[in-house]
Amino acid sequence: MDPQAKITLLRNLQLSRVFGLVTENNDSELVSRVASLLTGYATEVLECSKHSNSEDAKGVSMELLHEVLPSVFYAMRSCEVDATFSAVQFLSGYFATMKSLSTMTETQQLHVGQILEVIRVLIQFDPVYRYNLHALDKIGREEEDRMAEFRKDLFVLLCSVGRVAPDVTQIFIRNSLAIAAASSSDRNVEEVEVALSLFFALGESLSDEAMRTGSGMLKELVPMLLSTRFPCHTSRLVAFVFLDTITRYIKFVQENTQYIPLVLAAFLDDRGIHHPNVNVSRRASYLFMRVVKLLKAKLVPFIDTILQSLQDTVARFTTMNCNSQEFLGLEDGSHIFEAIALLIGMEDVPLEKQSDYLSALLTPLCQQVEVLLLDSKFQNPEESPAKIANIQQIIMAINALSKGFSVRLVTASRPAIGLMFKQTLDVLIQILVVYPKTEPLRCKVTSFIHRMVDILGASVFPYLPKALEQFLAETEPMELVDILLLINQLICKFDTAVREILEDVYPAIASRIFNILPRDGFPSGPGSNTEEIRELQELQRTLYTFLHVITTHDLSSIFLSPKSRGYLDPMMQLLLYTSCNSKDILIRKSCVQIFIRLIKDWCIRPCSEEKVPGFQSFVIESFAVNCCLYSVLDKSFEFHDTNTLVLFGEIVLAQKVMYEKFGNDFLVHFVLKGFPAAHCPQELVARYCQKLQDNDIKALKTFYQSLIENLRLQQNGSFVFR
Repeated sequence: MDPQAKITLLRNLQLSRVFGLVTENNDSELVSRVASLLTGYATEVLECSKHSNSEDAKGVSMELLHEVLPSVFYAMRSCEVDATFSAVQFLSGYFATMKSLSTMTETQQLHVGQILEVIRVLIQFDPVYRYNLHALDKIGREEEDRMAEFRKDLFVLLCSVGRVAPDVTQIFIRNSLAIAAASSSDRNVEEVEVALSLFFALGESLSDEAMRTGSGMLKELVPMLLSTRFPCHTSRLVAFVFLDTITRYIKFVQENTQYIPLVLAAFLDDRGIHHPNVNVSRRASYLFMRVVKLLKAKLVPFIDTILQSLQDTVARFTTMNCNSQEFLGLEDGSHIFEAIALLIGMEDVPLEKQSDYLSALLTPLCQQVEVLLLDSKFQNPEESPAKIANIQQIIMAINALSKGFSVRLVTASRPAIGLMFKQTLDVLIQILVVYPKTEPLRCKVTSFIHRMVDILGASVFPYLPKALEQFLAETEPMELVDILLLINQLICKFDTAVREILEDVYPAIASRIFNILPRDGFPSGPGSNTEEIRELQELQRTLYTFLHVITTHDLSSIFLSPKSRGYLDPMMQLLLYTSCNSKDILIRKSCVQIFIRLIKDWCIRPCSEEKVPGFQSFVIESFAVNCCLYSVLDKSFEFHDTNTLVLFGEIVLAQKVMYEKFGNDFLVHFVLKGFPAAHCPQELVARYCQKLQDNDIKALKTFYQSLIENLRLQQNGSFVFR
């Protein structure tokens, strides 16, 4: 319908009589029934305004909108969620049209204030849930989740309003904060929470530059937030949003460092880490770590103050009585210790002070571990879970401490710091001796070793054999996965420098893995998707990655060492089976790449004596025919799949490499044994030989795909090659 005609029709409806009825009538049922009519009417008027070319029509549209908006606002506050959602959608469109306005009229500014008030009222928690939300019981969780979902669209609307009318929005938030802070603690929990939530949500609409420079009223709002001590800060809800809001606007503090003491006070006193509610304390610890990451060097003058404030918190992890259940209610320590590490791990901190700080933290933690390990020999079985949890928590704290120190600092500029971490590693490895089968502790120690490999570099090598020996003593499939991942990290980081370590541990790894992995694939069908099968499949996938990493880092000679030769045949058989049959195309590709690399490493042409006796004949007679021909002839090999095409490219490359290394020995066997079984015409055989001998790998790949597709058509899917 023509916008001009529609706007005339809408004006003639004279719905203003309904507007008055809604705003004057307290009948909620009537308001709910009329709400959809009001929103629909307002939406149509807005559409006419957007699509009309006539200034008169636009003017009429705006008049009608100004008439209906107060009723829409009233309906939003009085109706069910569905009606409110429709109104929010309309208002989002309304404010989108206002973005192009250079200035707003007084009426429009009034409407902005009204919609902000509506948003504030709608997102405010009902005081009836105050206790539940603080205790976070079942009812409290449900209400918090419901409100979080309900608020999403309203916060989006708030951001739209904030972009269109930033000054009006920020003044509204300032006034909301001031009113909330002035009211009594008994009745202002919800008011404070909603005012802070509005300020927090507004941050979504602000750029980083606006945050840093404090555009608009942010220069007043952020200091106001930091300096206001709300009387209801003991409330979990208020404490959460208060700390979240400070964190969101911390970039302003980064540029205005005079407010750092206020930030530290908020996080370190009873509004944050020392809050009586454990959930708030945990959240504060995490957010404080984020704040430290951003402010970092600017906090150096405050390190002593921060450490002193955290002294009691840190002491919990160094003096805890393992017979108690205290640890169950504590934050795991990782965020606090990581925050401390980020502070003391900077090179801006003098070496002597840095050593003292770190020693004061690591020494009691290590002593605590040693005491717990010593006591474990005489432990009461009922105490064991508590001790294990305690040790686990200490490892997490130590691991977090290491995250603040760079590789360069601990290995080059300040090796004394690196020595302290090596001594700590030596202590933690003892955990594997005392608790060899305790998976949580194995995982935590493994994680710490990964971290030490990252920051200590090759200097960690002397500690690895003992750790790996303990890991391999009694291992389940998933524990073997962790070991392989650790060794992969070592190989990728240090290449051939780990050859000696790998020569020692590979036989033990191979012995365990090849004894538990099935050589002919995993069972399929009902009852085959058990946890045990899934763990073995994960182990097999990790094994192929492990073998791939070894071969691609010039370490394939490991397989040929005297202790490892006995595992060469089962490895080859497993690689062959998987390269031909695995349903995981990426794994098949890895296996083919392993074969290619081994051929390049072990087969030197011309060769008077085989480096690996029997390897050449195995590759020519088994791998070449079964993988490079029969497996691709199978109709399950889908050429239209991208990953399969990549695998096919590797298979073609393997043929090229075999021809380069084995010459006619490969070609004759492949042509005389493989192609006849596939009933390949002599003409295609001759062309294949020619393409193989040329230097154009792309042309060979294109031709070989065409050859395979032709052979499939000839067989019509009736010939089984394997």
